[in-house]
Amino acid sequence: VNAEDPIDPFKQPWWEIPGGGIGRGEDSAIAAERELYEETGIDSIQMGPVIWTQHVQFTFGGYFFDSYEKIHVAWCDGGEYRPQHLEALEAAAFLGARWWDVSELLQSEEPVLPTLLREHITPIVSGDLPEEPIDISPVQLEEN
Repeated sequence: VNAEDPIDPFKQPWWEIPGGGIGRGEDSAIAAERELYEETGIDSIQMGPVIWTQHVQFTFGGYFFDSYEKIHVAWCDGGEYRPQHLEALEAAAFLGARWWDVSELLQSEEPVLPTLLREHITPIVSGDLPEEPIDISPVQLEEN
């Protein structure tokens, strides 16, 4: 999904994997499946295990987020992007969506989220899933 911060004109647009919050009492796999459907319209998927985790802090739409994320692998036959239930802020941020070939993703210099996606995607696409989730948290620079 190609997105921008609708409040901050100085932030460069980025590409991100679908995702979002986990509801009270909701399992992360169920939440991932729900978010995938809401943001893409894709409902015929096979949800896999958590392969990555990350802790990220960022601002978006004028809000500060301190997020601990679980990222699942999922398989599908592709499909056309048809968002179903975007929240107002998501709809304002949306610029477009498309499928990426892995080699194209690796060669692109466009910003992507997770920020370490390029460093960790190749084994996943090859079917080499980690036995335990890998922490792909970006390095946070300490302020002096």
